[in-house]
Amino acid sequence: MVFVGGLAHNLGMDLSISSLPEFETGWVWLVGAGPGDPGLLTLHAVNALKQADVIVYDALVDPEILAFAPAGAEREYAGKRGGKPSAKQRDISLRLVELARSGKRVCRLKGGDPFVFGRGGEEALTLVEHGVPFRVVPGISAGIGGLAYAGIPVTHRDTNHNVTFLTGHDAGGVVPDAIDWASVGAGSQVIVMYMAMKHVHVIAEKLLNAGRRADEPIAFVCNATTPDMRVYEATLGNIGDLDEIGLAPPAIVVLGEVVRLRSALDWLGAIAGRKLESDPLGNRQSAASA
Repeated sequence: MVFVGGLAHNLGMDLSISSLPEFETGWVWLVGAGPGDPGLLTLHAVNALKQADVIVYDALVDPEILAFAPAGAEREYAGKRGGKPSAKQRDISLRLVELARSGKRVCRLKGGDPFVFGRGGEEALTLVEHGVPFRVVPGISAGIGGLAYAGIPVTHRDTNHNVTFLTGHDAGGVVPDAIDWASVGAGSQVIVMYMAMKHVHVIAEKLLNAGRRADEPIAFVCNATTPDMRVYEATLGNIGDLDEIGLAPPAIVVLGEVVRLRSALDWLGAIAGRKLESDPLGNRQSAASA
């Protein structure tokens, strides 16, 4: 697949543009690093990295992204991965306060977007509680950018007019009871699930009970936008044994007719030689496309 290797060293970008803000001491910038490919960083994100004194980064941040920071910038790992020892969220939030109060320019670098299942809101509230000024730099969420790299659009007017984004586990690591699965299953044409692989069979049962079709297409996009990206397609009623298949987190799971479009829109596959289909939906046309 195509990957922007060496981007941090070869970009040659002039970031002296007056519209880009100065990173002041004592501030925390909550920065979205995107889904993986360094080429998906925003200019504001690169600007933050280039000025930071310390970078507190998550598990899914690619080393190429960290390479944008000055050689002397401190790097602190604060990754959280399911089933593995990790720092408590409150401790991470208070560490940001501590670093800012010591006069550092603190870049809190998070995979995807800080405010999309990224706990950025929790960290920002702690900063507010302690009077620490902050800025939010949005990033491309894996639920959109990762699926785009897989050739799956989250919306397409021949398939859906709504989409639901949800998480597959709550703070306790179990399927969230707060989600009204019956309503989601009945009302959302496309469902994009973060952190859902561990409980996907339980979730599938809930959605089938809510009336979703067993033959509805579902896709798993693992390590989205990276050289290790892998896409697995199945149906809701026949997902299979993901361990046997060799799939592992991080992954985005998407359910809905948009998955069928991948046979026509797998642009990375086309670069590698895949022949794309011209009619993935079988000539079905919506009234909107007439």
